Amino acid sequence: MAFASPISSSCSLRNIFSNVISRDPNSKPRKNLTTLNKIHPFPFLHRSRIDYCSQWERRGSPKFNIFASVASADIVLDEAVEKAQFPKGDTWSIHKFGGTCVGTSERILNVADIIVKDESERKLVVVSAISKVTDMMYDLIIKAQSRDDSYITALDAVLEKHKSTALDLLEGDGLSNFLSQLHQDISNLKAMLRAIYIAGHATESFSDFVVGHGELWSAQLLSSVIRKNGLGCNCMDTREVLVVNPTSSNQVDPDYLESGKRLEKWCSENPSNIIVATGFIATTPQNIPTTLKRDGSDFSAAIMGALFGARQVTIWTDVDGVYSADPRKVSEAVILKTLSYQEAWEMSYFGANVLHPRTIIPVMKYDIPIVIRNIFNLSAPGTMICQPVGCENENGQRLESPVKGFATIDNLALVNVEGTGMAGVPGTASAIFSAVKDVGANVIMISQASSEHSVCFAVPETEVKAVSMALESRFRQALDAGRLSQIAVIPNCSILATVGQKMASTPGVSARLFNALAKANINIRAIAQGCSEYNITVVVKREDCIRALRAVHSRFYLSRTTIAMGIIGPGLIGGTLLDQLRDQAAVLKEKFNIDLRVMGITGSQTMLLSDVGIDLSKWRDLQREKGEKADMQKFVQRVHGNHFIPNTVIVDCTADSYVASHYHDWLRRGIHVITPNKKANSGPLEQYLKLRALQRQSYTHYFYEATVGAGLPIISTLQGLLETGDKILRIEGIFSGTLSYIFNNFVGTRAFSDVVTEAKEAGYTEPDPRDDLSGTDVARKVIILARESGLKLELSDIPVQSLVPEPLKVSASAEEFLQKLPQFDQDLAKQRQEAEAAGNVLRYVGVVDVVNQKGIVELRRYKKEHPFAQLSGSDNIIAFTTQRYEKQPLIVRGPGAGAEVTAGGVFSDILRLASYLGAPS
Repeated sequence: MAFASPISSSCSLRNIFSNVISRDPNSKPRKNLTTLNKIHPFPFLHRSRIDYCSQWERRGSPKFNIFASVASADIVLDEAVEKAQFPKGDTWSIHKFGGTCVGTSERILNVADIIVKDESERKLVVVSAISKVTDMMYDLIIKAQSRDDSYITALDAVLEKHKSTALDLLEGDGLSNFLSQLHQDISNLKAMLRAIYIAGHATESFSDFVVGHGELWSAQLLSSVIRKNGLGCNCMDTREVLVVNPTSSNQVDPDYLESGKRLEKWCSENPSNIIVATGFIATTPQNIPTTLKRDGSDFSAAIMGALFGARQVTIWTDVDGVYSADPRKVSEAVILKTLSYQEAWEMSYFGANVLHPRTIIPVMKYDIPIVIRNIFNLSAPGTMICQPVGCENENGQRLESPVKGFATIDNLALVNVEGTGMAGVPGTASAIFSAVKDVGANVIMISQASSEHSVCFAVPETEVKAVSMALESRFRQALDAGRLSQIAVIPNCSILATVGQKMASTPGVSARLFNALAKANINIRAIAQGCSEYNITVVVKREDCIRALRAVHSRFYLSRTTIAMGIIGPGLIGGTLLDQLRDQAAVLKEKFNIDLRVMGITGSQTMLLSDVGIDLSKWRDLQREKGEKADMQKFVQRVHGNHFIPNTVIVDCTADSYVASHYHDWLRRGIHVITPNKKANSGPLEQYLKLRALQRQSYTHYFYEATVGAGLPIISTLQGLLETGDKILRIEGIFSGTLSYIFNNFVGTRAFSDVVTEAKEAGYTEPDPRDDLSGTDVARKVIILARESGLKLELSDIPVQSLVPEPLKVSASAEEFLQKLPQFDQDLAKQRQEAEAAGNVLRYVGVVDVVNQKGIVELRRYKKEHPFAQLSGSDNIIAFTTQRYEKQPLIVRGPGAGAEVTAGGVFSDILRLASYLGAPS
């Protein structure tokens, strides 16, 4: 359809020019805008998108206006649809293509191909301006009113962009007709921009007129391409059809009855099974052109869908659909197959890139689904927004998660108004929000305690200063009198909204949500939940927002339970653990939804760091090639500072006291700790108690199963007995795999020194066997179990029988010690002979005597029938004597030494942590 020029004579131009210069720049449009209307039949009063977008960022209060207008709009919409006589119903499908979809010649051809291949009997296509053109048009206005002569060359660039696109797409009459109209439009724009240049100001209607050409040109191009394919197609200027009433809240209310009449008239004059319509633009009942504001093209497509009673409205974009969370923040976000209208409302309000809530209103009345699809990936089915459909299995159980998705809003501040004088005083809340309204601020969320002692609400940070000043001025008398105690501002906040229609009446959703946040060490500043239960909104610190988002996303099984790991000590145990993680990673992801990412590995000299996870198939090579100087502070910061992973664990595979001294600080910062290192739990009692107190008062986990018995469930068994109310009387056991091996093989005529050498060569001992023979390691395990049992003992309280001969304690090296050890074989040989003569065996044991509140480590004799005498190899054995197991102790037995079993014990703790953080058990 040709675009009629609004400037047909010098007289008309003078009228327009006089309209511009007769206005004060700050005044409102006057009635002579009607003159402008009369001099061209297709008025384009097109509200500035620059103004509009900046106002939308302030958000207004669209959510509350939408619901209030639905009922009345439904009645008018019913009447409009019923009275319409043009063909309507399921034969129509509506398509909307945004600027990126028609951004190049090739993309316009793709759009035309989609329309041609659509098997619907009738199709209406809504298009935006070609990508970047709207910005170019605004730039023309800015340059002209700034009296910048470069607006002329900028307009030439607009001409060239559309001319080159037309040359690529069209030929023959189609090309000549479009270029003729294009040149005429450009000529008219030059005249209008010249008027703006002279006046130094552009009215709102002039700006809209200029910018509106983008939609017209793209619609004309696409309709011409479709006709070139041999199909009948008409181009609709929607300002001839869509009638809207501007409101005071930067929105418009469609006049469905009048729009239906005009649509019927247009269709009778332009019959066609394919219509290409302009998006974004409309007219008022007084025929003053306007726009549909934010997401106007989507809105006009939805209005058309309702007026036509269409089968479906498809919104074509550049993403595969609606994600469960922002994929830039949650890499594991999934495409949602369906959303209810209400869920789409909630998610879009809280910042998700879905649809503006008003887009849904016209189609919701007639259950017309909206489908979000990716024009660049036609194989993706997209997301359908429609009425919810029940999804249950044969047992009546819901198969879908009650939570559909999550959205966030950043850069907010909380304002907290509190005071005892607010309780029971009518009008306080009204006065608060009246003051907020007076400064034009937008309230995103409100939370009030039932005591009425305080009201808090969230506003954009850019507006909080004005809000605070307005409230202090409004309530100055109440503050001075003490009726209000404070008006506090909490900056640097973000909102996290959890959305799902099936949350309603589903017990436990809030518990799971808050549990996930607590386990990620996220503090909640405020909470809001409507009685509809469609969303639960929480306010958190801005720096915690991404971690919070990932934590709750993982908890509701929308992604894997992902844990960032830092491994300290890639030696024998740490290296074995890394290999086990490598071998099991794929199984954990596939079967248990657990994604363990090792973000850092550090030894005493070198460390290896990664932002996405180290490739464990070649971690040794990477450490040699890309390792950097070890720095504990930098290591922890990199592992924990990755906000894309909500949960962090440090795994200490050393036996180092310095590393253990950091546990308290790590736990305090929300970093979980897992270790086989005994130094923290057997160190100074005061530090141990402080560590455990911190562990118990937070949701940060500290697991240390492998500190006693390597991979054997010693600690967990003891804790299970205590937690279920049993009383520990005595714990006795062979806790050292090294000493178990030595005394299991110290039989017959074998010399003690020979067995020790054999154990060292087999890898059972520490590099210096004296570390094992001294009994200190056993004593540390005894003190750990004693403290777990409630005894407040220091390591020095445990008497230890050392097997290192006194003269050899000062040997310069392990080699020298082993050379001289045979000189002292006779003493232990004599003890063995005496034991065997009595039908006993020698065993090196540790004992926790809870009744008498003491512990001991020594070499003891046991009958050959005793369980301790039945061991082989390096097995450990521990006997728990309790009130429940007093007559026959509870015994745990198994391998208690070796890198494989110790690393396995650590691995087990890692998986236990994953289950606590939300992985399926």
